[in-house]
Amino acid sequence: MKHNAWIDWSRLVRGALMLGAGFGLLACSSDDGGETTPGGGNTSPTPEGTPYITRVLDFRPAVGQFVNELPTCEAGDTQETMNDKVLAAIGNNRRGMISLGGFGGYVVVGFDHTIENREGLCDFRVLGNAFYASGQADYGSSEPGVIEVAYDANGNGQPDDDEWYEIAGSAYATCDESWAGAAEAAGNDIRTIRDYEITYYRPTTEPGAPTEEYIRWEDNQGASGYRAMNSAHLQSYFPQWIDEDRLTFRGTRLPQNGIDLSGEGTNYALYLFAYGYADNYPNTSNESAIDIAWAVDASGAPVDLPGVDFIRIHTGVNQENGWLGECSTELMGVEDLHLLEEEIESNTIKK
Repeated sequence: MKHNAWIDWSRLVRGALMLGAGFGLLACSSDDGGETTPGGGNTSPTPEGTPYITRVLDFRPAVGQFVNELPTCEAGDTQETMNDKVLAAIGNNRRGMISLGGFGGYVVVGFDHTIENREGLCDFRVLGNAFYASGQADYGSSEPGVIEVAYDANGNGQPDDDEWYEIAGSAYATCDESWAGAAEAAGNDIRTIRDYEITYYRPTTEPGAPTEEYIRWEDNQGASGYRAMNSAHLQSYFPQWIDEDRLTFRGTRLPQNGIDLSGEGTNYALYLFAYGYADNYPNTSNESAIDIAWAVDASGAPVDLPGVDFIRIHTGVNQENGWLGECSTELMGVEDLHLLEEEIESNTIKK
């Protein structure tokens, strides 16, 4: 497959995002306009439960080219109305799309039941818009999101700070991915960094035109840089419903998986991680499924959870990929595999 053919196809898919779609406050609206039932409370999945998202508790994207567009932010929007819009897009199996922007941007979702942790099986799937490049199985578009899960042990209907555990994906400890050598040779930072912190600064003016030096960022590793504005998206990339002049995000930062195959900045291949992340494999692939048993505590020790009531996802890679723009995790929903009667053995994913 010629590289330029893949570029054209990728551009088409990126552009289609705009055609296909127009953290912690209150329960959002359901389909009939009423409030959804708060999730959690140590309940087990029942036939009456829905396999899909029924609550959006928080949505705070980092800066990015689809921010204020997926979903659309309008004058007067607040954190609560934006949470509502996220639920309208990805809740209840609607399969719209939201963007978390660059590294650290996140969403917190909940359900009307506890997603059960069944031994030996994957328990849920996070739906994204990852895809393979034509004729390829190792790369295409993977913009991986780090997944954290929480079990509502005290039944208060909210994810408390001490209830979050990270899903230890394939790059949790070190980058042993098949593409790690090529990424390092290309100059990528292939470290996994926990407790990574990045701050984005609101621009004093909006350029309204493409520029490489648009929104400045600094991290706690001594690095700094800019988010670029591209010609396809000229709106503000800074979340407009947020009043602060700077946004700071913390969490696990994954290895940079974008490699420029052209050597000229025109053909970025975004390589897939082996398992354990959102927006990494196509939704139809078993490798997009997640086993709750992969959850670990802050020291990296496995935890034994009966299930999960809340899921938090943040963009895991800090990287600009040429004309594709920043790595930004996109989401379309979450599915409880048990309520959908879909059995995927976790040892077929994590080998």
